[in-house]
Amino acid sequence: MGAKTDHLRQLLGEIFDLNAASALLSWDQQTYMPPAGAEGRSMQLATLSKLSHDMFVSDEFGEALQAAQAEVAGQPPEVDDAALVRRAARDFDKQRRVPSEYVAEFTRLTTLAHPIWEKARADANFAHFRPSLEQIVSMRRDYAAFFAPYDHVYDPLLDDFEPAMPTKQVKAVFDALRPQQVELVRATAERGRKVSDAVLHRAFDVERQWTFGVEVIRKLGYDFNAGRQDKSVHPFTTSFGVRDVRITTRLDPKFLNPALFGTIHETGHGLYEQGIAVHLDRTPLATGTSMAIHESQSRMWENFVGRSRPFWVAFYPRLKKLFPESLGDVKLDDFYRAINTVEPSLIRVEADEATYNLHIMLRFELEMELMSGTLAVKDLPEAWNTRVRDYLGIAVPDDAQGVLQDVHWSFGGFGYFPTYALGNLVAAQLWEVIEKDIPDLTSQIERAEFGGLLGWLRDKVHRHGAKFYPDELLRQVTGQSLTPEPYLRYLRAKFGEVYELH
Repeated sequence: MGAKTDHLRQLLGEIFDLNAASALLSWDQQTYMPPAGAEGRSMQLATLSKLSHDMFVSDEFGEALQAAQAEVAGQPPEVDDAALVRRAARDFDKQRRVPSEYVAEFTRLTTLAHPIWEKARADANFAHFRPSLEQIVSMRRDYAAFFAPYDHVYDPLLDDFEPAMPTKQVKAVFDALRPQQVELVRATAERGRKVSDAVLHRAFDVERQWTFGVEVIRKLGYDFNAGRQDKSVHPFTTSFGVRDVRITTRLDPKFLNPALFGTIHETGHGLYEQGIAVHLDRTPLATGTSMAIHESQSRMWENFVGRSRPFWVAFYPRLKKLFPESLGDVKLDDFYRAINTVEPSLIRVEADEATYNLHIMLRFELEMELMSGTLAVKDLPEAWNTRVRDYLGIAVPDDAQGVLQDVHWSFGGFGYFPTYALGNLVAAQLWEVIEKDIPDLTSQIERAEFGGLLGWLRDKVHRHGAKFYPDELLRQVTGQSLTPEPYLRYLRAKFGEVYELH
């Protein structure tokens, strides 16, 4: 490492520390902070975010960045220093367009909005959250304006989560995917064997659910020496550094899926963060390269592994032992079909694989309309309910099961939702390569041996952190850019077998 790049890394480390402190305060707010602490926490986070932003866009940082760029000129992007400088330059170019006052006020607003959203959701009362959301939407439009001109007002928001992917590309992918997923859902309903998830809606003691979840994620490879699991209203993963990566879950005493698959989902995120090379810590490279790549990891472990039959060959005997009164009469094949039931549902995080992307597409469309001003926040519940009826054919009974179900808008995360569906596509592309590289993967999973799979992911994806842009990483690992075809092949094969469609 050269002296100029070393100086840049030192500055980036200090900024990283401030951001990690902010993340720790946010984690505490969603897990242990008393409700009355929200006002004080909003000011603490606003102060930290402003300090971090001021340091990052300062003349001192700009000069250090320029010197480091000259020092690494000509180095290929796979070299750590070159990758670090490239990512820092991209972030610097974006952040210097945003005033510090905006950063502080937006942080304060969204910190206060979170408990308001929690109460609104608990009361199924969108009107309670509406004023906060109107302010958040207004500030997100202001944020996009900092980056004008653009092809679409949504582009700057999406770019924060999925670098270099424009809105029109996401729309094209979704337009190609939607009719084929709708057709698959129709085929399961009209031509498939009868499948039901009723056995998942029995009584399941939450403490035993917690015990089982911890046992599973230890087996998957989650390192509790470098992480922990807690409870929150909406499950999430947060990282304060490569050696401190935390996940949360939620438990329902009358439905097994939320904790079971939510825990595995967040573990996928956690494994990614824990697998980043330690020497990248305290830099902008010590995170996932994009949210689509990140979601590919969570969705892969949740669905390609956690909802697979081989996984339950390994774990179903233990689950039955923990819940003999609820699962004693349920055979493995019936349980496997139950967790893979295709049925339009209200809650995104509980949706089956065949309908999940439809939940994402309707949110994507609503977000674009909110940002472009063609949809007012006051009209959002009606627009949501209409879209759910059009896409999924079901009626929304209340705001808690509709427009208030997700946490993302309370923290201003416009642009995040599309990455869930993109992550599904990436997961399928990676999975096809994994199956070729690990021919006995199925038997390994049946023996609850995940070292081979995790080792492959660590080598091909995790250790690089954010060194490569998402398309670079995907082409490096799979040989092609993003495509929906592997995911469609996966869905047709899996649900063709579950529903006996062939």
